[in-house]
Amino acid sequence: MTDAFTVLWTHERCSALRKAGLVGERPPVAFSGVHSSLPTWSRAVAGDEVYALHVDRCVVHVVTRMRVVDRDHQECCGAPRATWEDPPFPGHDDWWMLGSGGCGAEPVHVDATPVRFDLPIPGDLLSRLTWRNLKGRTRQLKHVVDDRLENSTGLQGFYRLTPESADELAAFVREAPRAGG
Repeated sequence: MTDAFTVLWTHERCSALRKAGLVGERPPVAFSGVHSSLPTWSRAVAGDEVYALHVDRCVVHVVTRMRVVDRDHQECCGAPRATWEDPPFPGHDDWWMLGSGGCGAEPVHVDATPVRFDLPIPGDLLSRLTWRNLKGRTRQLKHVVDDRLENSTGLQGFYRLTPESADELAAFVREAPRAGG
């Protein structure tokens, strides 16, 4: 059985995607790390889905849905670093802003939807989304007021959705109009 997770992408990360002209492009890779600046994807396995979220002016957007393909250093990643001065993943230089330079960064190859910033999660769905931890405890977002998220701390990290919320979020993304349309 596959799982679904959310990960929050910062303003800096999203701004770098825009500046690099990657809106509308499908990321082939994301990066997992060991430092809090780069959430660890250690619980994600091939087949799992990860929803990259971004909060802009209290509105939560789905930036891309990524299906994990593998977590291996592949040929597409480029040569492994010989020294600390070498680029970490030269084959994925275009996607550096997804964390290639993060502490202990490891590639996570993905099959993703195009990057977009025009897919806000409706407030009613946002208030229903539920995450569960490894012990089976569930939680919803705090700070949802009038369909807006007033504090994003509940999204900061890499969190597993409940199967019901995963299904709802998947249906929302699947039924959304194409970017720019």
